[in-house]
Amino acid sequence: MDPTYQRETAYRCHHVHVRSVTQSFPSRALSFIEDSTQERHLSRVKGSECESAHSNSRKNLHISAHLMEEFLELAKENTDKDLETCGVLGAFLDKGILYVTTLIIPKQESTSNSCLAKNEEEVFAIQHEHSLIPVGWIHTHPSQSCFLSSIDLHTQYSYQVMEPEAFAIVVAPTDASRNYGIFRLSEPGGMNVLRECRETGFHTHRETADGAPIYEHCANVYTNSNLRFEVFDLR
Repeated sequence: MDPTYQRETAYRCHHVHVRSVTQSFPSRALSFIEDSTQERHLSRVKGSECESAHSNSRKNLHISAHLMEEFLELAKENTDKDLETCGVLGAFLDKGILYVTTLIIPKQESTSNSCLAKNEEEVFAIQHEHSLIPVGWIHTHPSQSCFLSSIDLHTQYSYQVMEPEAFAIVVAPTDASRNYGIFRLSEPGGMNVLRECRETGFHTHRETADGAPIYEHCANVYTNSNLRFEVFDLR
């Protein structure tokens, strides 16, 4: 993977080229071009074998097979200091499939177990300019295992209540059993628990009414070997 860096006055942006995509997207700025000569390889993300009752009704999502690697490299300085890093994922809808085409890393304040995005209007401006759907977010657990904390669950709720397909990626480089996971709140159980919760900070949540887990692995997210994506690092 050979990133090509472009410096712009408002932000730093670099393109990550992974061959070519197999779909055409209308954003000229992203320059996605259909090329049927390139073979596409799709893989369901690991850990997603258990499907929920709602998975068949959701749109499928495609994400670059290299996005997690690129994000982890961009987060390395923070990870070495045991600080979390977070980013926002933007997608494009084409023929019923959501393609994650953009990773936005906002200005942020971090600790070893939390990350707070700042100046979010800059993120909204990029999403608006490129007609992106905010389908989720990504963050590191630099020294913890791969899971969603109680604070993470509230963050995920804020995405999922606006976009039902929204998901959370956790990258945990020190977790030997699973270094990344892609999750969403269960429906209706997890969504109902978070909707009714008024607590802040780290806390426990009550069980769901049906006894199901509060969150689950995404069963409809696939890694796409040909999907190219763009990174906006606003830090």
